[in-house]
Amino acid sequence: MQVIAIFGPTGIGKTDVAVALAHLLRAEGEDPVAVSADALQVYRGLEVLTGVASAAQQQALEHRLIGFLSVSESFSAGRFAQLAHAEIDGLLSEGRRPIVIGGTGLYLRAALSELDLRPPPEPGARERRVEQLRAQGPEALHAELSMMASWAAADIDPRDGQRLVRALELLDSGRLQPRASASQLWSTEMRRPTVLVGLTMPRELLYERIEARVDAMLAAGAREEVLAAQAAGAGGTARKALGFQELLEGDVEAMKQHTRNYAKRQLTWMRKLAGAQLIDVGHRHPSEVAAEVAGLLEPQSARRAERPKLPPA
Repeated sequence: MQVIAIFGPTGIGKTDVAVALAHLLRAEGEDPVAVSADALQVYRGLEVLTGVASAAQQQALEHRLIGFLSVSESFSAGRFAQLAHAEIDGLLSEGRRPIVIGGTGLYLRAALSELDLRPPPEPGARERRVEQLRAQGPEALHAELSMMASWAAADIDPRDGQRLVRALELLDSGRLQPRASASQLWSTEMRRPTVLVGLTMPRELLYERIEARVDAMLAAGAREEVLAAQAAGAGGTARKALGFQELLEGDVEAMKQHTRNYAKRQLTWMRKLAGAQLIDVGHRHPSEVAAEVAGLLEPQSARRAERPKLPPA
């Protein structure tokens, strides 16, 4: 059975398409389950801010790997890969169809293929840099990185202390390498047979959706989530959630701009994915898009033939 992977920028409607696709697959006798491939939807208490599937969507399609981690805990792509592989393999062994839904490129790759992760820092390296961060602030670390590896500093927000510490750790040990190209960040070697679908739409329409999405998040309590997470001791990983810092500062327009910029990078990266089937979803109903995705799967007769046979009554 093929895994279905649906990737697309924030606000494009990935979950709606997945839910509509699940209805089609159930009509053919399948039992699909969604597996989230999002770096921040793992956090409990940030469901509105990170766009976790609504209660109605989760009732229509079971979702895995969402809301299971405290905001105070750190998380990594390596740990996620282990969890995602176990979920996908378990579902396939049960004859259930995994629908991987991703908005984070690295986590999508982590779910579908094997990661070539960078080595851990040398003993004591992190502690030294963390102490420097505490004493001097992230701007000082960013200035140091700019002098020694400007190409690396250009890709890191001067306020992002966690990423600055990691970059300087690698620099200290001689293992800091230039960022790979988008094609190198993706592998066509999937762990399981996979149909990869990339959802696109005209940028102007996507930006309109993002504006409406942010407004809806605020109305649903996104800022209250952020304040509660802050009070609960949100760690550096949870604070990377899109809009977290902006809502702490009460700057909604900055959140919208940051989200638009992020969506633009997601679209650019997605269009370079080898093997991806790109589908324009602009002004189309999710059910229409879902039907197109279903058409990319192996023939229905083959799907039926591979289903586990039930024992005789």
